[in-house]
Amino acid sequence: MELPMFPLGMVLFPSLFLPLHVFEPRYRVLARHCLDGDREFGVVLIERGSEVGGNDTRTFVGTVAQIVDATELDDGRWVLGTVGTRRVRVHQWLTDDPYPRADVEEWADGTVDGDLMPAYETVRSTLRRVLALKAELTEPAVDATIGLTDDPALGSYQVSAVAPVGPADQQELLTAPDPSARLSRLTDLLTEEEMFLRTRLRLE
Repeated sequence: MELPMFPLGMVLFPSLFLPLHVFEPRYRVLARHCLDGDREFGVVLIERGSEVGGNDTRTFVGTVAQIVDATELDDGRWVLGTVGTRRVRVHQWLTDDPYPRADVEEWADGTVDGDLMPAYETVRSTLRRVLALKAELTEPAVDATIGLTDDPALGSYQVSAVAPVGPADQQELLTAPDPSARLSRLTDLLTEEEMFLRTRLRLE
């Protein structure tokens, strides 16, 4: 299917909220088009380049954003509240006129046999330790007491969104074939981060 696309310097995960301030003329047109239709567009990570002006290199896996709130300002800008709903893969990028578009297909998470809860509990507890260490080092991070779902599949996306990792790692997590693989990768990333932070604390 053809989908309007909004390349950004960040990764959007299914179930996560994304506020947007839309000021570029092409994305103002995109916002109006979406609001007149099904209120959906795709969000993909910009690998190289800028969010403004085009001429960027984009990833080929992203997330559909659903507009849940929209306010048009007097000067034509938009303030949008959106929520990630499902993953998509880009088959082909189409013209950027009047705004970026792509031919995409939906890409559901793979199913997993077995209980994901033990792996999720490990990831969740490691995340909280990492966030507490970040706070002890007075580094910016979400609060260690952040509420997380008890659903391991959904939680794999939530943890991916709040974990203190970079956009490239987040993109890798988004493209994991299923929740089990995503939780496994999160375990590796968070364990490495915890070891790094504990080393820093010992040296201070």
